[in-house]
Amino acid sequence: MINTRLCIFFLSLLFSGPVTAQPLQNFVLQKINIPILQGSLWGGIAADTQHPQEPLFSVQADTRFTPASTLKLLTTAAALETWGPLHRFTTELYASASPDENGVLQGDLWIRGGGDPTLGSTRVPGAESLATVLQKWQEAIKNSGIKKITGNIYADISLFEGPAVPPKVNWENMGNYYAAPASPLCINDNLFEIYFTPQTQGNQPVSVAKTIPKIPELTFQSFVTTDAKNRKDNAFVYGAPGQNQLKIFGTIPPHATGFKIKGAMPDPALFAAQSLRRQLLQDEIDVQGTAQTSLQAPDYTSFVKLHTYRSPALKDIIILVNKRSFNLYAEMLLRNLAVAAGKKGSLQNGLNELVTFLRKHDLVKPNEVVLYDGSGLSRDNLVTPHALLKTLIYMSKSPYFSYYYNSLATPDDRGDLLVLRRFLKPQKKVKEVRIKGGTIDSVKAGAGYTRDQNGRLIAFVMMANNLAQKDEALFRTHEDIIKQLLQLPQSSSTIQ
Repeated sequence: MINTRLCIFFLSLLFSGPVTAQPLQNFVLQKINIPILQGSLWGGIAADTQHPQEPLFSVQADTRFTPASTLKLLTTAAALETWGPLHRFTTELYASASPDENGVLQGDLWIRGGGDPTLGSTRVPGAESLATVLQKWQEAIKNSGIKKITGNIYADISLFEGPAVPPKVNWENMGNYYAAPASPLCINDNLFEIYFTPQTQGNQPVSVAKTIPKIPELTFQSFVTTDAKNRKDNAFVYGAPGQNQLKIFGTIPPHATGFKIKGAMPDPALFAAQSLRRQLLQDEIDVQGTAQTSLQAPDYTSFVKLHTYRSPALKDIIILVNKRSFNLYAEMLLRNLAVAAGKKGSLQNGLNELVTFLRKHDLVKPNEVVLYDGSGLSRDNLVTPHALLKTLIYMSKSPYFSYYYNSLATPDDRGDLLVLRRFLKPQKKVKEVRIKGGTIDSVKAGAGYTRDQNGRLIAFVMMANNLAQKDEALFRTHEDIIKQLLQLPQSSSTIQ
């Protein structure tokens, strides 16, 4: 018979690392000794934010793990510390000249992309819908006296460069809304809805009926069938940025009025320019040229500014990043970190700036992080639980901490994958926990804050990698560990 106490003793010697609160350490080691974690990796750490050198528990805290969306905690920390909570991104509309006496613009219109992730979206309070943005652009053009445009409508995308989707994002994700391409001129969250023809029976092929919004030149091959046994969307769009021929595979449930999924726009900046051109034509403003994108910025000093759109404040944007785990907004913030440093907004420049921020504040040691994106979508990202914990503790001392803290989900929040669905409902203590979840194939993670019975703020990180099952039972284990943190301080006899 295995001596459980002896096993825990040796496990604690192997995994504890820094000095820990031994009863809680033993509790954690017992909790992670479960079948779902056999053959996998589990690491975690927790500490009182005022005494970070004395972890409450520590298991493989200096081992690199794939963090999934808990990586967003690093990106949003850097964003808040770089700009402050009230920062707003701008998108500007220019005419290359003033109209003549007949209202003819002998030139072009330019939409200057400013890296705003929220343009044409209604996800963030204060943002304006695609229809509203187009209407305001149209009114600004009309109010300037322009009745006819001899040239083109350009979307200026010179602020960013390089791949719009991180190279390590897998092919299955790339054409879907949660892997939408980053662009200095985002529009409508860079996504569109795909509606299928109605089918009421299982095992039937379904074709694409329409998209909202309609995207010019976009075509589909649908290999999707109905599955009467599965009530969830299991269809995936396959397509790279700039690719207008998309394929859709998988299954959807039968539905009498049709079913819809979301795809990633192949070229959101071009779509923005096309949409403005269409809006002007509908308003009988003649546009003789075409809609185009430009990698080269013109000399705006000689242009006429017609309109400036300002995004909601950063404090509201990071709520979408963390509480709703919105990948596009995280990737946009990452590239904007490079722009803030006076560099091109490329993926690599953004990653360099993020790592620079972490090292400047002594949040990571060499080789503690290996980063390929700002959202955690790549399976190849690596972060130690200790590095995440140090970031959480650092932000707890920031003047912007309240914005960071409130951007995280409570366990009963309907965002962030509901990572702790049944957490502490009887005790009504869900408001005392803030968490950022992370889930991709074979990865489940959670990190955030809680308070013990004396009101001490505790930061925690828990990560599991190489999971063989998609079973969410592991979240119950994480809940049990957080419950123990909530009930501190305790004597060793009360931790079970």
